[in-house]
This record gives sequence, C-alpha cells and structure tokens, in this order.
Amino acid sequence: MAQDVIDVHSHIITPEFLSALKGENRLMEEGFPLPAYDAERHLQWMDEAGIKTSVLTLAAPQPSSATTIREANEAAAQLKQRFPGRFLFCAALPLPDVDAAIREAVYALDTLGADGIKLATNVQGQYLGAPELDTLVAVLNERRAVIILHPHRPDPVNYEVMAQTPLAMQEYLSETTRAVTNMISRNVLARYPNVKVVVPHCGAYLPLAVPRMKSLTPVMQANKMVGDIDWEANLATLYYDLAGAHSPETIRIMLSITTPDHLLYGSDYPYVAPQVLTQGLARMKQYLTDEPDLAPFKEMFLWKNANQLFK
Repeated sequence: MAQDVIDVHSHIITPEFLSALKGENRLMEEGFPLPAYDAERHLQWMDEAGIKTSVLTLAAPQPSSATTIREANEAAAQLKQRFPGRFLFCAALPLPDVDAAIREAVYALDTLGADGIKLATNVQGQYLGAPELDTLVAVLNERRAVIILHPHRPDPVNYEVMAQTPLAMQEYLSETTRAVTNMISRNVLARYPNVKVVVPHCGAYLPLAVPRMKSLTPVMQANKMVGDIDWEANLATLYYDLAGAHSPETIRIMLSITTPDHLLYGSDYPYVAPQVLTQGLARMKQYLTDEPDLAPFKEMFLWKNANQLFK
C-alpha cells in the first residue's frame, strides 16, 4: 500500500490560466494568491508521500474565457499522457454558458480522455441545482460521469466579512453545502443517478445540514416551499474527499450520512505545503491503523474507493 494512494483533490494552475486572470485583474478574487504549480515538483511530492495517482482539477476562480478553459483542459490531458498512471483529470467547463459547457464536456470526455468533470459551486451566481443546468447534468448522466465539486467565491459576496475571515477558513464550507443542498432540494441527483459527485473538504457542513433538512422538510412541504425529496437516491450519488481537517472524529461524523465505500483521500495540493501534506497523510495512515472501527476501511479510504470510482 506504500505507493498505492490515490489523491482525488489536487489542482493544476497553468501559466495561461494565471495570465488570463492577471489580464482581468482577478488574481486575488478568491481572497488569497494562487500558489505556484509545477508538475515535476508535484510528482516529487507524490513519490515522497507514497501517492500513486493524483486527480487534477482547475483551481478557482473560474476563468471568463472558454479559450482559457480549453487550454487548461488540454494541459491537464497532456500531463496525463506524459505521465501514464500518475495523473487523472476532471475537466473545467465554461459556465454560465450551458450550451458551451455541454460542448466542452463532450470534447473533454470523448476527445481529451477526461476522467470526469469539475464543477464550481457557482459561476457568476449560477448555482449548482439551478434549473438551467439540468440539460448539462443530463449529458453527464448519459456518460456516467464523475463530477468533482469545488467551492468558489459566493455570489454575491460580503467583502467586509471576506476580509475578516478568509473564504477558505469558513465560507468555502458554506458554499459547498449551499450548492449540494440546492441540488438535493430539486432532486437533481436523484433524477440523474448515473453521475457520481465528489464533495470536497470532509463533506463541508453536510453532516449537520442533512439531518436539519430532513427534519424541516415536512414543514417546508406543508407551506409548498419544496416538493418530495428522495433522500436515499440523492445521497447515494455523493462521495466525499478527506482534504482538510480530517480526523477519526470527522470521519465518524461523515459516516452518519454516507457509507465507508464513499470516502476518498484528498490532499488539496498545491494549496498546502508539501511537508504538511506528507505529515497529514502519515497521521491518517496511523489512525486508520490504530482505530478499531476504522481500520477495516484503511485501504478503501486511501485508494480502493477511488480506484473503483475512476475505473
């Protein structure tokens, strides 16, 4: 198992992406600078940490140009081809233009060999779960696509609050929860059950939000604010990466809304220093060995679940 770990949460940051953001004066749109990315250094860290394969997705913020997104997807595809078995990638899409996003999804999956699709929680205020996105999800459902979610800056955003508490410290968790619950409330995931959706950062607030939503659903239905929600079908499509503040306690909380075969290792490289990630992975391996209730799932969390998801 030393070199079998699959990392489902890592980011590619291309020179073209950075140049496009700089030209639009958007480098600090998410409230912090984008880290440098180099594939060789990424591979060096993977080798040191014992990671066999990393799944690449484009970092936030969402580029305005479909050309920039195409360039990023092609760069990720080239890395996958250049280093067989070391990199997979989930392609970015040029939302909020749904028709353009469908064209890019088809091109990425059918021509570039993308292993899935990356979706931002929102693009210019168009949140996942919005009715106009159903046609895109239908296309992804036909292709049984893996979808990796990632939080982006909320829209609208309170800049004063953002300055006091950077997005990554709290709002990203709210943003992820907001997008997923929005999809659940419209039964998007139940209506398109062939997609598999990876929720980042230890499930954000979903272990708290899901029981609350369930308890309030009858009240909302009585007031004709929501319709029927197929909880079992919606939740069955959700997977969760362990990037961020993972711990035995966190995993146990996540298992209150999912099953052990839906948890996946994630690093968030290159947003966290490599030595910190290496130490975190070693700590995870240790508690997954020492905790009797979690030990049976060690290999599942570290690589078997991801291997099954991306087979």
